[in-house]
Order: sequence, then C-alpha cells, then structure tokens
Amino acid sequence: MGETRPTCSRQGRVWLVIGIVLGALIIDQAIKLYIATHFALGESREIFSWFWICYIENNGMAFGIEWFSKLALTLFRLLAVGLLGWYVHMLINKPETKTGFLATIAFIIAGALGNIIDCVFYGKLFGYAGWFYGRVVDMFYFPLIHNSAGEVLFFRPVFNFADSCITCAVVVILLFYMKELNQGEK
Repeated sequence: MGETRPTCSRQGRVWLVIGIVLGALIIDQAIKLYIATHFALGESREIFSWFWICYIENNGMAFGIEWFSKLALTLFRLLAVGLLGWYVHMLINKPETKTGFLATIAFIIAGALGNIIDCVFYGKLFGYAGWFYGRVVDMFYFPLIHNSAGEVLFFRPVFNFADSCITCAVVVILLFYMKELNQGEK
C-alpha cells in the first residue's frame, strides 16, 4: 500500500507562511528595539562564557561586508523578498509542495524582512540617517573556541535573530529539501 501524507489546505499554507513571517518578525524587532534602547552602541554583556550580548550596528551585508551602496543594498533586499514572496505564492498553489519546505522559505523571508526594516526605518527612527540608510542591529555573539592567549578563534561574527532565521532555514533546505528546491525550478 502506498503511504499517504496529510497535506495542508491552500488556506492552511497561507496562514502557516503568514504566521511564521509575522511571528519571526515580531521576535526579531522586539529583540532589536530592546537592545537599541537599553544598550549603548558597542556595549557587551557576558551571559555565559560562550554567549554574550554585544550591541553593534552593521552597515553592510552579512559579516559587515560592504560591496554596494547602502541604498542599492536595501533595494536589492526588497527585490529579493519580492521574488521570494512570488516563489512562495507559486509553492502554495502546488499541492505536492511539502509544508516543511514552505516553512523554511517563510523563515528566509522573515529574516530578510527583519533586516530590511532596520535598513529602511532605523536610521530615521533613531535619528542618525534618512530613510533606507539605517544600519542592521546585531547582538548575539558566541565566542566558542579560544587560543591559549584568549583570542577568539571561533565564532567571531555578531548576528541577530533575523540572520539566524535565514541561516537555519538555508541549512535545513540544504540538508532536507534540495529535491524540492530543484523541483521549484521546473
């Protein structure tokens, strides 16, 4: 006998995506606003020896890379989220799309939107730049491996909840949903 897999209705898929995106955005923005209003820029607090809260603002892409102008980067992010939104719309209309795959794409959209909100609004909100020129608030730091001199060898980047949503979703896709990703191209 063939095994049947319960599928979520189209409406259920829509609500799943909306719920993930809104839930992750609320968590991301709540953390960022708390950090930006309760920490001084550059302030660090040790939670555990392997986990710190470090308030920094990232002007560029991941790990502070700045390849394009700030406006071009923000507009690119908006375009990417628009394309991902279209992709999710296409996936929702395909009953064979696995719900878990839809969820991972929703987490990528949520993470991207969380960082877009920072870029579009935070400069104006906190009074240091105009619309679309804000910096992304980062705070999580995991100095896991040190050398004998105490210098951090691994893991140096400071990141935020939105970055975690994107990274974890991409890892899950690479581990479990490559087939679905490849089918999405057809």
